[in-house]
Amino acid sequence: MAIPWNITSRNGVGSAANLLFERLPERIFAPLASPNRQRYWALLCTLHANRFGPDAPLPPSKGFAVREILQDIQDELLSQDSWENEDGQPLETDFSVRAHMIFNRLSDSGWFRMESFGLEKRVTMRPAVSKFLTFMVSFAETGPVFVSGKIRSIELNIQQVLDGQADGDTLSETADQARSLMEHVRNTGTTVRDIMDSLSKETATAQYVRLFFNQYIENVFIGDYRELRTKEHPLSRRPQILRAVGEIQESEQHRARLIGWYESRRCAGDRRRAEMLFERDIQRLQDLRRIDEYLERLDDEIRMANRRALAYLEYRLRSLRPVDHMVKQAIEAVLSSNAQGLGDPFPVRVLVSGEALAEPRKHIERPAPSNLRRHVPSERELAKSRVMLRAQQARSVSAPKLAEYVRSQLDSKEHLSSEKLNMESVSNVRNFQALSSISMAMSADSRRLMLSAMTLAKGFRVRFTGTLETQGNGISGRPFIVESRKATAGSSESKK
Repeated sequence: MAIPWNITSRNGVGSAANLLFERLPERIFAPLASPNRQRYWALLCTLHANRFGPDAPLPPSKGFAVREILQDIQDELLSQDSWENEDGQPLETDFSVRAHMIFNRLSDSGWFRMESFGLEKRVTMRPAVSKFLTFMVSFAETGPVFVSGKIRSIELNIQQVLDGQADGDTLSETADQARSLMEHVRNTGTTVRDIMDSLSKETATAQYVRLFFNQYIENVFIGDYRELRTKEHPLSRRPQILRAVGEIQESEQHRARLIGWYESRRCAGDRRRAEMLFERDIQRLQDLRRIDEYLERLDDEIRMANRRALAYLEYRLRSLRPVDHMVKQAIEAVLSSNAQGLGDPFPVRVLVSGEALAEPRKHIERPAPSNLRRHVPSERELAKSRVMLRAQQARSVSAPKLAEYVRSQLDSKEHLSSEKLNMESVSNVRNFQALSSISMAMSADSRRLMLSAMTLAKGFRVRFTGTLETQGNGISGRPFIVESRKATAGSSESKK
């Protein structure tokens, strides 16, 4: 069965793996994977801000003239470094020629769409490409996320859905906000580790302090992290949000109204798909109950990062002050001076005294460890071990052993009833029990049980011949018959 485009598959790889390049041109990442990727990205950001972005002026209905886009590219090239060829060599060309080369590269990669109006060509950007570029620019410029604003928005939207003032569009948008919030809190710990790893490479103390406060304090810690555990923070209203979500899920009136909206607006009359979308959005909202786990993990990462930063700064401050040399110089200066009349600068037995000095480290001689004792088992222990191993092997049942038992019992016969099976040994009794279990699975109307039983039934089939329990050779159960797979295939062909 085909997977709906907006339903994630079981293994997490749903429509995204199939539909990304149906929405975007296949070569759209080629400029961003070239040696000039930084310069191409700067050009795309400039064009997004001036021409194709949501903050740009309203574009002409027929698109921009080619000369206007070329002029924007030339203006950006004036502030950039020299470009390189694909082999890494500097690109020595005129600005106008280079602008045409860049324009053609972006057009061939699918960033631009060329349309002809008479003799003039106009430049536009496909809606999907423009939306994708806006998303990348937003991702690059994203700062610290304020959890309080997300929680307030989720609470207000859920209340509107519960009061009947909003439909499935608000529920779906709220579910996306909840999922985005959970991903942000979950990934913040990884962000902290990445920042601290990058800071550990800085050798200059001033650079370390500057990056620590700019990247860590402002981008991670400030936000509203310090207020997450307070009663005034909107996150404390999470139980009320989950209670409202549960009421929406359990109320037949709300379910029918919202599933009907999904069915008519997003699923083209597919009731089952609409129910799946509704349950998916409800589950995303209910995942808010797991936010405490992510916050506890984030607290551990924050504490570890603080300890690392304080230890590094303390070490750097100590290493910058040569305390040992200063003490040595002070002692030499006092000893070289003849100021006998001056008293000690410190009171006796308060700051400086012999008892306060550190004692030398004592080396404690420890006895050498004794050799490991080796236990040599006796003949009795070896014999008991072999007997236990033989008993374990006799009780174990595998597909080859069961197939050998059935082959020896059939002895060129096509079928054999359970009353005639040999049970003179423990191994035969275990094989009999396995055949009884296989007959129960093969007689059931479950394909899963049938496939599970066929992993042991190699070359034969087992089926019940009665419904009443009978007394056998020490074992009671429903009678069954063991048939060779060849005999079963022959009977099927004769029926045909």
